[in-house]
Amino acid sequence: MKNRTEQVMQAIRRRIDGGAVAPGEKLPSIRGFAAAMGVSPSTVVEAYDRLAAEGVIFARRRSGFFAAHRNRPVALSELGPRLEREIDPLWVSRQSLDAGEDAPKPGCGWLPADWMPVDSLRRAIRAAGRADDGLLAYYGGTRSEVKLRRLLSRQLADQGIEAGPDRILLTASGSNAIDLVCRLLLSPGDKVLVDDPCYFNFQALFRAHRVEIIGVPYTPQGPDMEHFEAALARHKPRLYITNSALHNPTGATISAQVAHRLLTLAAAHDLIVIEDDIFAEFEPDPSPRLAAMDGLDRVIRIGSFSKTLSASVRCGYVAARPDWIEALIDLQVATNFGGPSPLAAEILHHALSDGGYRKHMEALRARLARLRRLTGARLSGMGIIPWLMPRGGFYLWCALPEGTDGAAMARAALSENVVLAPGNVFSPSQAMTSYMRFNVGQMGDPGIYDILDRAMRAAA
Repeated sequence: MKNRTEQVMQAIRRRIDGGAVAPGEKLPSIRGFAAAMGVSPSTVVEAYDRLAAEGVIFARRRSGFFAAHRNRPVALSELGPRLEREIDPLWVSRQSLDAGEDAPKPGCGWLPADWMPVDSLRRAIRAAGRADDGLLAYYGGTRSEVKLRRLLSRQLADQGIEAGPDRILLTASGSNAIDLVCRLLLSPGDKVLVDDPCYFNFQALFRAHRVEIIGVPYTPQGPDMEHFEAALARHKPRLYITNSALHNPTGATISAQVAHRLLTLAAAHDLIVIEDDIFAEFEPDPSPRLAAMDGLDRVIRIGSFSKTLSASVRCGYVAARPDWIEALIDLQVATNFGGPSPLAAEILHHALSDGGYRKHMEALRARLARLRRLTGARLSGMGIIPWLMPRGGFYLWCALPEGTDGAAMARAALSENVVLAPGNVFSPSQAMTSYMRFNVGQMGDPGIYDILDRAMRAAA
């Protein structure tokens, strides 16, 4: 009875949180909902009584039950399934962001500060400081810094994506770019497809938009097309988000065959695709791009500079159809009164135009290629086996020894002030218990491997 009662309670919460039942709206009758859920009326009675006690719903005599008017802040941790802290996307993000600079962070999503082109950034900051007073004091224009948009347009053209500056919008960050697109295209209760596993903050962001997340298994060539097609037919999702190149967390890259099939299915099912290409510049040479193959018709390209230049000088961008860009400009004015800081855009333009940036990226790719091999070999010797060897980037997605629970391992490592990223934090289906993502750029301290060994033994 208890499990069925909780299932009914969760179903009602989803309807209310997703907007399917508005505040003050009547809930289904006890007998009707019992039939729909395949449970007894007494189970629904208990569920309704418990939800009423929590203040989620209320009863009116002889009228039934109604959704309560809940004038309290929305807690994202209360939306979606209840997860252990070690595998909750919000909690893992907070641990990574709040850890001290000296704390080992093999589970975080950025490279060490001394790997970044800080001398180039300092020159760019000094140059921006000599700009007109308006740059230092005023809001930016609604279309944002044109010099940086022109530079991005040239970079996209090198990848086969035709997008003039008028089809590019600068945003406060890459995550902010995705958030704006979600505001434009999604309504509470909509369904979205994500890879399983996927970047964990996609799940946290979709929680905030109160949409239903549908996971599709991911393969070394991209999403599993059989499951992808079945999910489209069954769930009729509005949107799909992915990393085509150097997928987070697996490091895989979509094949041309899968990309073509994916776009054919997207067109047939009226699916919009967000291609988050934040790792593009870590590839040794360009791989298939959904945005290039689609011509930015139903594919929206997202990017930022946080992985290659600076996560402190925040700025992202959206490349999309002109009508969508116009709508996104209005949304950005409404929610942020303009785009990113014009000072940040100026600094980034200087840094990207610096002749040293190309050399920085060449050196970074070479350094990471060597570290992926060395780290993969070291982990393999411990029984932690890479799922594949990526062609670029700084992630290794690894299978843990049989019987090892990733969440328990992360818990044990955190007791020694080391932040790990266990598999289930990336998995909508919670099917990645025995996987872990490692950032090879954050594995420089030899003591990390001793801590990993102790954490594995504690989690076995």
